[in-house]
Amino acid sequence: MTAPPRKRPAPYSPRPLASTVLLAPRWHTKRSAFVMTAITLAFVGLAARAGWVQIAEHEFHVAQGEKRHKQMLALEAKRGDIVDRHGALLAVSLTTYEIWAEPSRIDRAALAPLSDLLALSLTQLHERLDSTRLNVLLKRHVDTQTASRIAGLGMPGITQAPSSKRFYPEGESAAHVVGLTDIDDVGQEGVELAANAQLAGQPGEREIIRDRLGRMVSDLRPLVPARPGKTVRLTIDRRIQQLAFAQLKLALERHRAHAGSAVVLDAATGEILALANAPSFDPNARAALTPRAMRNRAVVDTFEPGSTIKPLAIATALDAGSVGPDTLIDTAPGRYRIGANTIHDTSNHGTISVAQALATSSNIALAKIALTLPPETLWTAYHRYGLGLPPSLPFPGVAAGRLRPWQRWRPVEQATMGYGYGLSTSLLQMAQAYTAVAGDGTLQPVVLIAQDDGAIEPPIDAGVRVMSKRTAASLRTMLEAATLAGGTGRAAHVEGYRVGGKTGTAWKHAGTGYAKNRYRSLFVGLAPIDAPKLVVAVMIDEPSGPSYYGGAVAGPVFAAVAGGALQLLGVPPSPQPAPDA
Repeated sequence: MTAPPRKRPAPYSPRPLASTVLLAPRWHTKRSAFVMTAITLAFVGLAARAGWVQIAEHEFHVAQGEKRHKQMLALEAKRGDIVDRHGALLAVSLTTYEIWAEPSRIDRAALAPLSDLLALSLTQLHERLDSTRLNVLLKRHVDTQTASRIAGLGMPGITQAPSSKRFYPEGESAAHVVGLTDIDDVGQEGVELAANAQLAGQPGEREIIRDRLGRMVSDLRPLVPARPGKTVRLTIDRRIQQLAFAQLKLALERHRAHAGSAVVLDAATGEILALANAPSFDPNARAALTPRAMRNRAVVDTFEPGSTIKPLAIATALDAGSVGPDTLIDTAPGRYRIGANTIHDTSNHGTISVAQALATSSNIALAKIALTLPPETLWTAYHRYGLGLPPSLPFPGVAAGRLRPWQRWRPVEQATMGYGYGLSTSLLQMAQAYTAVAGDGTLQPVVLIAQDDGAIEPPIDAGVRVMSKRTAASLRTMLEAATLAGGTGRAAHVEGYRVGGKTGTAWKHAGTGYAKNRYRSLFVGLAPIDAPKLVVAVMIDEPSGPSYYGGAVAGPVFAAVAGGALQLLGVPPSPQPAPDA
């Protein structure tokens, strides 16, 4: 069987190009026109956008570019030091560093070493790095050694900026005088606040350009250097300040007291050599600060001064001529009625002289002495001693105390003014008042901050005469007798020195009356009494031991502070009658 013959293929005949649909002339023309139109519109849009950016939004985009690449850096001014009268540092700024990070450049898997050096947990680090900001602050006040170790890690995106941290070498002992700053180095308390303008200095500035990685490229204009703050010199003697604070702490422990204060003045100039409070606080440990510990009690707390006011009442009567040192006053039988009120002595002293009245601290004798004076005379004298007026210190909250107008005094109120009730003062005010007794009748205003030229001496004729020289001399003799046998201040005896002073035991207020078994124990005195160099005032608040009298509680603090300070100042000993055994 034979196969059928195979068909031969038809010869190939190509179609004309023009007949292909995709390549037809009409389709080619439309596509070209579409592409050209799209390109033209795109270029028109770009040109319009460029014109808008270059013209309409020119200022905005220039500002945004400069914000990212041009930067004004504030150059921190070093805060001035605070020093004592001999130049010992009381406050100084130490160099520290701020640690900054660029979150976008940080390797989150390599944060463990940084966490250890910054003393931050990994969780805390991640929280701070989870930010949309270009740079975030990780930690302030990193010490130089730690900052160097962080730099040694070589971590991309971690930078450091120099800063400073305030350090207080004396810690608790001078805290209420020096004060402290906040985290931004702005004064908040004490001299840090009072002299903040001098200490702060003047910040400088630097305008720079950074590249896209945030690195500093160049300066745009000359650097304006920072001007450091001035050194502020105080009249405080660091050694006496430490002594006063240490003795206060011992007294509070011994008598289980609520609080205490001590003020030491240069008797001739009114310069504050020490101003201490307990409890105190450490300005280097901000986390432990409490309002109670930060209270500058010697300056802001006021109280009825009790018997410590008696020398001022006697001085007023002596100068007025209503009594003399040997004038006799009948205090028997230890009670004295004025209208419906009765004034008491601790015992029946009988008939005693004015000098004996001060030595035995007779309330009845002082009430009778006060009543020999016109009310206006006694009020004017107290006012001249600085009572009712704030001391001339730069501290905020310096107390003025309270001295009611004499026109409103009743007879019993005038009588109590003679032995320290019915008015209020601060411990600093009482110390200032006693400079008049020490300085032959001239009251010296208290001084804490030296003058701009560094001198700590007050200006010439700064003091004001408030009593006669004769009266001042008589009072010194009486005050010495108060610390000898038969006086209330025997515990204030200082071995090797003749001293004098006045005790005070004042009830504390509770509501509209006085609280039972709550007292302030006081002692204000001069040392040495024959040529006073120091005025020392001590207040112990609410002693709860077996004794609460000023002589027994505050007297020994006076003795320890005055005796130690006289030795530190190189004051030679003076002969003194032996104390009562």
